[in-house]
Amino acid sequence: MIGLFFAVNIGASGAAASMGISYGAGVVKKQLALFLCGIAVFLGAWLGGGEVVKTIGGGIVPSSTFTNAIALIVLASAAMSLFLANIFGIPLSTSEVAVGAVVGAGIVYQSVFVGKLLWIMVFWLLTPVAAFVLAILAANLLKIKPIKKFVEKPKAGPLLAVLVVFMGLFEAFSAGMNNVANAVGPLVAASLMSKETAVLWGGLAVALGAFLLGHRVIETNGKKITKLRLEEGCIISGTGASIVTVASLFGIPVPLTQITTSSIIGIGFAKYGKSVLKKGIVVQLLTVWIVSPVISMVLSYTIIQLVIVRNFYPIIVMAGVLISVLGVLFLMKRTTSASIGAPTDIANK
Repeated sequence: MIGLFFAVNIGASGAAASMGISYGAGVVKKQLALFLCGIAVFLGAWLGGGEVVKTIGGGIVPSSTFTNAIALIVLASAAMSLFLANIFGIPLSTSEVAVGAVVGAGIVYQSVFVGKLLWIMVFWLLTPVAAFVLAILAANLLKIKPIKKFVEKPKAGPLLAVLVVFMGLFEAFSAGMNNVANAVGPLVAASLMSKETAVLWGGLAVALGAFLLGHRVIETNGKKITKLRLEEGCIISGTGASIVTVASLFGIPVPLTQITTSSIIGIGFAKYGKSVLKKGIVVQLLTVWIVSPVISMVLSYTIIQLVIVRNFYPIIVMAGVLISVLGVLFLMKRTTSASIGAPTDIANK
């Protein structure tokens, strides 16, 4: 129940955001956008979510680590981490939170596959950079005279509208491929579900979350942050979806939110130069990258030590780490809140 509830919230948050650009541009209505998103995210999970499930369930720590109790604690720790982040108003990566919770369990039993973990962390660092660079290149292509003239013609509007919807569905599909594993990977490892059953039910739960609970997220992403032209929306969704799909084929859980944010910053950089690279945004991206897995790792490690191992000494140290991390979150929110609004103002201009 916790795993499927986690999947519903993944759909409501991350997956629903994929159709925000199409909805914000008025190409599709909200209900239709969420319905299409639900279908795409389910197909992504069902058809392509298996590789990342393998990684979460047995690629970071041995699958034998996951008893029923460990799977419960890992999923609960990931969910609690997201809850704490919501209280502080800080966006966390679902993939990073899930990996952190798994690593916490692995540290208790000294069974972490360090090489695989480092490989995943390299992807976490490089994928936002790749999204930033690809977005700049694509935005510069739009400045080429023949392409620019075509895009500005009224006849190009319907074609761009169809293309931005397609790219939004592609992004939702990639989100299903990558994110469903965060909720069902531990269940597969604990033999509570087969991989096929897990991606089926997990995909349905993510789709249900997007359709039933994604209204506020799609409203925020589509109309309350900034306005993007259709061609810019195509670049953002297409870049993020392509990177996440490739990562999913290799079984690597990656942070879709940070990849999308980096694409948006890349578009802004191509249009306005260094003025969009505000220090606060860079600090926020790096902090989220570090804090996301640390919070869930500390919670998972501490709960296992307390409930299963019944070893109270490491908990004192981990409590100090958790307090420090939450302090960093609080300071980050205060110091970056003013500067984060700047790129939005620039984009609106």
